[in-house]
Amino acid sequence: MNNAYLERAKERIPDPQILSVVAAKRARQLALGARPMIKCDSSQVLDVALLEIAEGLLSYEFGDEVPAAEEKAAGTAETAEGESNEAEKQE
Repeated sequence: MNNAYLERAKERIPDPQILSVVAAKRARQLALGARPMIKCDSSQVLDVALLEIAEGLLSYEFGDEVPAAEEKAAGTAETAEGESNEAEKQE
């Protein structure tokens, strides 16, 4: 791993845990045949991934996750509303 690429990537993604996940996922994509978005002197997929991050070509975002308890409660409320609407239609 090229330490210069790592230091540059840390400027874009300062959290080491997030950086490692993003770089690892991109390195895996490259290892499986994805095309690099940048020319890199190194043939190591991790170096290419770090350089892509450093150049701002890769980023990350967190999805909107709903905890399971809230999701279950929301589903129950929708079911109850649906049943009451059907009862009103039958009357």
